[in-house]
Amino acid sequence: MGDLLCLADYETAAEDRLPEPTWGFLQGGSGAEITLGANRAAFDRLALRPRVLVDVAKTDLGATLLGDPVRAPIGIAPMAYHRLAHPDGEVATARAAAEHGVPFVLSMFASRTFADVAAVTTAPLWLQLYWLRRRDALADLIRRAEDAGIRALVLTVDAPRVARRLRDLRSGFTVPPDITAANVDPAAMAVAQTGESGSSIQSHSREQFDPTITWSDLGWLREFTRLPVLLKGILHPDDARLAVEHGVDGVIVSNHGGRQLDSAIAAVDALPAVAREVAGRVPVLVDGGVRRGTDVLKALALGADAVLVGRPVLHGLAVAGAAGAGAVLGLLRDELAEAMVLAGAPRLADIGPGLLP
Repeated sequence: MGDLLCLADYETAAEDRLPEPTWGFLQGGSGAEITLGANRAAFDRLALRPRVLVDVAKTDLGATLLGDPVRAPIGIAPMAYHRLAHPDGEVATARAAAEHGVPFVLSMFASRTFADVAAVTTAPLWLQLYWLRRRDALADLIRRAEDAGIRALVLTVDAPRVARRLRDLRSGFTVPPDITAANVDPAAMAVAQTGESGSSIQSHSREQFDPTITWSDLGWLREFTRLPVLLKGILHPDDARLAVEHGVDGVIVSNHGGRQLDSAIAAVDALPAVAREVAGRVPVLVDGGVRRGTDVLKALALGADAVLVGRPVLHGLAVAGAAGAGAVLGLLRDELAEAMVLAGAPRLADIGPGLLP
């Protein structure tokens, strides 16, 4: 992997290794993919204004998230079915997270079991959830996650249904029969593995996701579990305020990687207003479009406590399994450390809005 020098190199290499329908499912966004492109463009628009004559002999990227020490303000975003990228799936991803000491947000639709994943990592494991119509099934999933050592729940709130994704519709993408959501009742997943309605993923969401949930339903979740609860999919500062008022333990500024409402605001553009509204009361994370260490630095300067990285981890996984996913995380961490040195901000506490014009 010596010739793979940046995350873009891993993306190119991964595309060469994966079937076209799978690649379209992993890479694609909703609608005209306006928001998908906006996530990346928003980072490119941001400039950094470095300080000089600062002692940068030592850098410190260590942070604490939900009480757990992490070696960098970077985590792995939830993504379904890692076995689409590599046979070892989420087990390989968990090994990469352990190697770099960063949180791994396991998708509700992970293709390896909680027990298999938890057995190979000491890094914090969080579980992403969609709110199912069958609350008993949701409750059972949470209980099994708690028993496996999951340390936090990440409720995705921007997907009352899965949006139309044209790449999947054109390819008729379905999850291969040998790849399953290993932690979910198979009966609830049957539609996801049939090609009867164009996009099986979209059909599955309409059948299984509960579109009626509101802020009042969070009370049930808070009472049901003692695990910290984060909300993923916050873009509006008013929703950030309501999240804190309803007792959540963190918010993730996200537009679902450009896979839900097309023309939604880029996540990093939404970040400053959300961070101001939260005002340090709970951690604020952000995902969507992170491809370079300077992107992480920009997000931290805008008020994020950490970033989550999605597709690039799957690119690394497709290229070389756990080693490839670990290489992607290592590159991002090393690029962040270099950016901090060159910006004159060698510690996370030094990073603030003054680094941006």
